[in-house]
Amino acid sequence: MRDALHAAMKVGIVHFMAYPECLRGEGPVVETVRRILEDDFFGAIEVTQVKDPAAREAVARLCAQSHVQVGYGAQPVLLTEKLNLNSLDAAERKRAVERMKACVDEAATLGATAFAVLSGPNVRDRREEAMQRLTDSLLEIGDACAAKGLQLLLETFDFDIDKKCLIGPSRDGAKVSRAVRKRHKDFGLLLDLSHLPLQHETPKQAFAAAKGQIAHIHIGNCVLQAGHPAYGDQHPRFGLPGGENDVRELVAFLKELFAIGYLGKGKRPLVAFEVKPQPGESSEAVLTGSKRALLDAWTRL
Repeated sequence: MRDALHAAMKVGIVHFMAYPECLRGEGPVVETVRRILEDDFFGAIEVTQVKDPAAREAVARLCAQSHVQVGYGAQPVLLTEKLNLNSLDAAERKRAVERMKACVDEAATLGATAFAVLSGPNVRDRREEAMQRLTDSLLEIGDACAAKGLQLLLETFDFDIDKKCLIGPSRDGAKVSRAVRKRHKDFGLLLDLSHLPLQHETPKQAFAAAKGQIAHIHIGNCVLQAGHPAYGDQHPRFGLPGGENDVRELVAFLKELFAIGYLGKGKRPLVAFEVKPQPGESSEAVLTGSKRALLDAWTRL
């Protein structure tokens, strides 16, 4: 069962969500990265900024030794530093783009092959202009990524619940993606099972809207129940009471991935967990539970 799963996909893990104490580029980064890399269930790891140069070197060495695919998630940098890639203020947008270019350089030193960002805050007025500014930013960041051999990804997020991002609806993400691909052919969207309920989309709806533009997949859970401790975009474990996603939803999601051709014979694309322990929970227990959920879903296909 496990062999069949790994023959069909490369399973990854978002390190800075599994160990949220490392989300700002500090904390036990090296120790927790090593913990993941010593688990052969994972063929890929997604990291974010590592502020300490010595720790960054250590992470790069560990990743190189471990024969894993490395991705770099710049989403925490954009969110914690309140950077806006679709700002209508030229100086503010430039600051965000330049910060991302610096992160691209760091991603390259870590051995990453992909670089993920998210859009800035959602707007109601001048929306088309904001989408054009986002496209402009992605083209610039894409140039920096191309120079370092990195694939640029745009992750879709909720637009009216928690993160409240411009992108946003999968159809708008696809529109931006088509524009960016005119210059960067490998650009694509990162769709996350965790985010789809927050985007008011089913997997079938999201995949239809983003047809031909999907380059990367995350899987996880979310809570739509207002007042719940994990309400919004908190990436709780699969099966959390009050949550939206568990094994049944994973089965349906995997079936849709096969239906659109993301999964299929002769392919072994990346599917990465993005799950976060809630207060009082163990990162290791949540990760092991996630693996069990995926294996269980696989047996039910």
